Amino acid sequence: MSYTHLTEKDRYVISHLRSAKFSLREIARRLGRHHTSISREIKRNGPTYSPDAVYWYYFTQPVATQRRHQARSHHRQNNLSLVKYVDEKLRLDWPPEAIAARLRLDYPNDESMRISHETIYRWAYLDASQDGDLHTHLRRRHKKRRRQTRYGSGRRFIPGRVSIDQRPAIVATRERFGDWEGDTVEGAKGTGCLATHVERKSRFLVAAKLADKKAATMNTQSIKSFWKIPRTMRQTLTVDNGKEFSQFKELESKTGLTVYFADPYAAWQRGTNENTNGLLRHYFPKGINFQTVSEEELDLIIKKVNHRPRKCLDYRTPHEVFYQASRGALTI
Repeated sequence: MSYTHLTEKDRYVISHLRSAKFSLREIARRLGRHHTSISREIKRNGPTYSPDAVYWYYFTQPVATQRRHQARSHHRQNNLSLVKYVDEKLRLDWPPEAIAARLRLDYPNDESMRISHETIYRWAYLDASQDGDLHTHLRRRHKKRRRQTRYGSGRRFIPGRVSIDQRPAIVATRERFGDWEGDTVEGAKGTGCLATHVERKSRFLVAAKLADKKAATMNTQSIKSFWKIPRTMRQTLTVDNGKEFSQFKELESKTGLTVYFADPYAAWQRGTNENTNGLLRHYFPKGINFQTVSEEELDLIIKKVNHRPRKCLDYRTPHEVFYQASRGALTI
C-alpha cells in the first residue's frame, strides 16, 4: 500500500469514529489505511494537554495543515502552548475573536501561535457534542429587551437636571479620559441591584451592590467607587432619568463629576454602559437574587469584564488602557 497523506475528509471521519468509540483497527479498515498510520496521526496531531483529550477534527486539521506549511523548516512546531492558551482564555470568557486577535499581540513573532476565531468556535461546539463545557463560556445572546413604561416607575422629572444637550462636545468624541456613563443592573424584585459606571474611552467598569434603588443608597456606593479613581479621571457622568439619580448634586460635590441626563428612553445615548451591562448579564441573568451574590464574586466578575480584550480598543483590555492613562494611580 503506497503512502499518501491523510486528507481533511479522513481526519473528519477519524474524529467522529473515535468519538463513537471505534477501535483504531476498525477506523483503519474503513479508511483503507494501516492501523499504525491512524495511531501515528492521533499521537502527532491530536491534543495532548489532558489525559482525557479526544482526537478532534476541528483542532487537528489546522494543526496538520500548519505542519505541512512548515515542513521546509528545520524546526518542529509544538502547538501545546496554543491549545493551552485558547483553553485558558475561553475559560476566562474571552470571545473567540478576541483570543485570535490577542495572540498576535502576545506572540507577535511566533507564527505557530495563530488560530482563526472560526476554528475556536468550531472547537468549542464540537467539544460540547462530546459533553465538554467550553461552549458554556461563550457569551449567550439575549432577546432584545422592550422598555416598558409603568405607572410610578421612577422616570419622573428631576429638579435641576442638566440635559445631555449641554454636555461638552468632547465627551462624544472619546478623545479624553474621565467621562463616565452610569446605570443599574436589576435583579429579582426586593433583592437589590448593581450600580454600574463605565468610562467611555477605555470601557473600564466600576460597580457595586445596592440594597435598594434609593438615591441615597446610589450616592453612598457610587461615591465609594469613584474615590478609588484618580481625580483627573473624573470629568463627567451621563445617566438616565431614574429616581436613583435624583440626588445628583451630592454626587457632584463629593466626586467632582458633572452629571448630565440622557433623554428619556434614549438608551443609545449611554451605549457604552448598556453594552457593558450586557456583558454583566452573562453572569447575572435577569431575575437573579443579588442577595446571594457575595462581594468577592462580584469583584471577580468585574475583573473578568475589565480584563476582557475589546475590538474597539485594538484588542487591549479596559484595565490596560485605563491603568496606563491613570499612570498607575488606579487603586482597583
